[in-house]
Amino acid sequence: MPSGTDQKSLAGIPIKVIANHGAFTGFHWKRRAVQLLVIALAILIPASGLFRIDPEAGAFVVVNRQIWFSDFFLVAGLWVLLASSLVFLYSAAGTVFCGWACPQNTLAEWANNLTHKLLGKRAEVSLTGEAPRVAVAKNRIVNWLLLGLILLGTAMFFALIPLFYFYPPKLVWAFVTMQPDAQLARSLHWIYTVCVLIIFMDVAVIRHFWCRFSCIYRVWQHSFKTKQTLHIKYDASRADECAKCNYCTTACFIDLDPRKTEVYDSCINCGECVDACNRIHAKKETPGLLRFEMGARDPGGAGKFRTAATSLFGRTKWTAAFWLLGALMIAWGSWTYQPYHVAVYRSETPQAHTIHKYRIAISNKLYQPAEFKVQIKGLPKNGYRLSADSIGLLPAARGSLTLDVAKNLPRGMYSIIVGVSAANGWVGHFRIQHYSEQE
Repeated sequence: MPSGTDQKSLAGIPIKVIANHGAFTGFHWKRRAVQLLVIALAILIPASGLFRIDPEAGAFVVVNRQIWFSDFFLVAGLWVLLASSLVFLYSAAGTVFCGWACPQNTLAEWANNLTHKLLGKRAEVSLTGEAPRVAVAKNRIVNWLLLGLILLGTAMFFALIPLFYFYPPKLVWAFVTMQPDAQLARSLHWIYTVCVLIIFMDVAVIRHFWCRFSCIYRVWQHSFKTKQTLHIKYDASRADECAKCNYCTTACFIDLDPRKTEVYDSCINCGECVDACNRIHAKKETPGLLRFEMGARDPGGAGKFRTAATSLFGRTKWTAAFWLLGALMIAWGSWTYQPYHVAVYRSETPQAHTIHKYRIAISNKLYQPAEFKVQIKGLPKNGYRLSADSIGLLPAARGSLTLDVAKNLPRGMYSIIVGVSAANGWVGHFRIQHYSEQE
């Protein structure tokens, strides 16, 4: 134990507290969290019934309700709202979707990091076409096999995600466990195999080549970029501080120089270069030379927020109008949405110019069973015969009844109303005109 004198001597030593610039600060781990959240949402959205496609019914499914193309306001409103939201995102934040949410970029980054761990930091799938330089100590068959198996397993997992958009989770599980099910397409195993091969080639070879040279979606985003869009700002007034440093360039996995970004370049606003520069300058307790900025690309200083906001509003006022239009269309479509559908068709080929039989078709657009009762108005009770006055339908199923109109009705035109009521209070009607030639 130190003596009292020693303790007084130690107490006299000045202690300086330095902020902890650990791995969980900056944009890196925030971006990782967003990327994982996007992948989770890509699975949870269809699995929960929030949105998917029912191939058997040929309809969209939103919140476990079938949305037909006849539900115009919901379908059109959804696309108008989505398109205007994306245009607003591109105009404000540029290609931030690519760096923070795009699954292709997420997989490419993950594959690069895995390759570095197993084959060395210089084992890079270079965008310049150079062959990967595998570390001598890691150039072993075991490492190559492990890399291949992990990439193949990843491809098999991600190839399952599209299935959730066409089949409910129980059918996807039946497919994974190879249980026979009549609702699964016969060619599904072949389709899945092709998807696995495509994703495997992507994570093994293509990676950021797609982002840099082939992504049409990125070109679409560039259509809305301007000088005021979110971009990397370089403080050129302190250029002497990075004269012999290229840490930001090394940190950029798109192979760009963040100090020389342009309006139309391959930057995806990931923020890795900003984190890299801040880590270097954290030792001197000074801010880095790179940062995100909106507004005009003025090399002399930072853009003003008010000016940037005014410019953004001027560029997106029409987008805001379309966004509001889409929201109103969805609201009206939701208010007028019909969970069931009833229609009446001719049930036989016309003979002697007279129709006597009709088919009452009832559709259940909800993914829960439903019971219906049918009533006929406009005809005397002895003037028609129903095959049944009630019908039960399974979830998202269709059924029909037969209406047989008597042939001995007095000559004339009859306006017949077919009324269908559900157990939950819904009521639907369909009107037909029936002509009787009986003298």
